[in-house]
Amino acid sequence: MTEKDIKIENEESLREEQDVDNAVADDPTADTDAESAEDEADVADVKDAESAQAEAGGDDELVILKTQVSELKDKYLRSVAEFDNYRKRTLKERAELILNGGEKVLTAILPVVDDMERAIDNGAKTDDPQVLREGMELIYHKLLKVLEAQGVSMIDTADADFDTDVHEAVAMVPGMGDDKKGKVIDCLQKGYKLNEKVIRHAKVAVGQ
Repeated sequence: MTEKDIKIENEESLREEQDVDNAVADDPTADTDAESAEDEADVADVKDAESAQAEAGGDDELVILKTQVSELKDKYLRSVAEFDNYRKRTLKERAELILNGGEKVLTAILPVVDDMERAIDNGAKTDDPQVLREGMELIYHKLLKVLEAQGVSMIDTADADFDTDVHEAVAMVPGMGDDKKGKVIDCLQKGYKLNEKVIRHAKVAVGQ
């Protein structure tokens, strides 16, 4: 290359640099626009990354919710099954109680029945009424003890004030005096309670 060519090339390079400088001078926002474009690209990348992370987090939350729903459904089904079993068991126990509820009482009374049978057999062997009377009294007191053990108690009527909760007036006796007015004069049929519940009112005559 000749010295002339080198000189021409240098002059062209200088002109190109001047053109760039002039362009920048004419449009000072050119560099700013380039920087803004780069910033926008960075922001877009950040948003994309955040969006991807949010989607991943959403997927995790959905999995957690599905797991919780599955666990709650399982607990619900177990509870329904347990309640159904409890209901069936309760119905069965109730039916057995209704059918065999008196088993304990009847078992306790059976020895009294045995005594009654022995008394009948012995009564055929003796003509002494006193022996029969004593045997009957023993059986009677034994039966009362059995009933007391089962919670049965006799309603008191001796010189008691008339009480409609436990007494049933079947007769009114006039002329008994003021001190006997409203009081039980005689008990015609004994009454009983079962654990403080009246199961049979005492039938009484009341002073008027």
